[in-house]
Amino acid sequence: MKGGFSAPGDYIHFKSQVPLHKIPIGTKQWRYYDFGPKVVPPLICLPGIAGTADVYYKQIMSLSMKGYRVISVDIPRVWHHTDWIQAFEKFLDAIDVHHIHLYGTSLGGFLAQLFAQHRPRRVRSLVLSNSFLETQSFSAAMPWAPVVSWTPSFLLKRYVLTGIRDGPHEPFIADSVDFVVSQVETLSREDLASRLSLTTDDGSVGPLLLSDSCITIMDTNDYCAIPQQLKDQLSERYPEARRAYMKTGGDFPFLSRPDEVNLHLQLHLRRVGVEPRPDLVHGIPKGDLGGSPSNENDGSDSDKSPKDDDRGGSENPSAESEIQPAPESSGSHSLDNQPLESSEYHQLGHEITLYIFPGELMKEKHIVPPKTPVHFMWEYIVLFHVLRYISSLYILWNHSLEFRQVV
Repeated sequence: MKGGFSAPGDYIHFKSQVPLHKIPIGTKQWRYYDFGPKVVPPLICLPGIAGTADVYYKQIMSLSMKGYRVISVDIPRVWHHTDWIQAFEKFLDAIDVHHIHLYGTSLGGFLAQLFAQHRPRRVRSLVLSNSFLETQSFSAAMPWAPVVSWTPSFLLKRYVLTGIRDGPHEPFIADSVDFVVSQVETLSREDLASRLSLTTDDGSVGPLLLSDSCITIMDTNDYCAIPQQLKDQLSERYPEARRAYMKTGGDFPFLSRPDEVNLHLQLHLRRVGVEPRPDLVHGIPKGDLGGSPSNENDGSDSDKSPKDDDRGGSENPSAESEIQPAPESSGSHSLDNQPLESSEYHQLGHEITLYIFPGELMKEKHIVPPKTPVHFMWEYIVLFHVLRYISSLYILWNHSLEFRQVV
């Protein structure tokens, strides 16, 4: 990034209106947003390696105002796919949610498919964006994956950030990159290591009991960190799934093209039978908006700060209040304010395509500040010594086994 990052105005407004919940479940700490009428089956958003629950704030703001319930979660510190499936099921039980619709991007889309495969009764539909079916190609490209849990934080962050394309971007794509980079800076070493471990852990998605008609594949046509070959494999696996293509959007279309993404999500939810409840949005009594289950019967006045429930608290004082209209910001661009001539909408069989042609100039954003050769030298020296230490332990362990056999 060039200079300091300034949070968008609509994100500041979101943080002041929507509560952040933190609940411990077993040894896992879950961090999530839950907003919208609780009577509506929720759309649960799962981020990629570089994402947090905050990256879907534009979807939470928009869809909850239309009467949908949206839950956005952080991926907890789990290291294997089976651990993820069990931990996510316990999370759903803890917040009293049984049937869900999953929207996953990149790693989040892969984890969503795994959960749908192993817990088919709970998943009603899938929206997959820039996702994949197997992790073999990632593990092959990351030979140091076995020691990822030992790797220093600055090397992990640098590895994640180098996967984000640098160079000239459209203004809204550049803003989305800046926002995600700021979220990466908030992640701990354990968070990054566990997510990279999930990406390189040997595994693949098997056949799903879910019908292809309940799956939407939403991809961008410009560029993405996920290789096109893996995206093609996903499309071939679900030949009857609906396609939603965006002409531009980069790696984070939910931030750079939120109006298009929100429109595709609404079309998907309506197609799979989710009825919004806009009548519950305006003048909602406290507790009728999605949050921690124990807040449902909270009888305190709306002008008081909500108490932390038994499973965790919320960070924002206006926890369950109605979202007020967000202020204008440099990152907001509503489709309602654009002329119809600037967009094209196609529906061919199972394919849905919405194209928006922006007129903004290109601007350049730097993701990682330039570093001197001395910085690179120290990074590789540290990594070399870590690997050498681990190999020494392995050699000593082998010699100890041989010595015991001789004795």
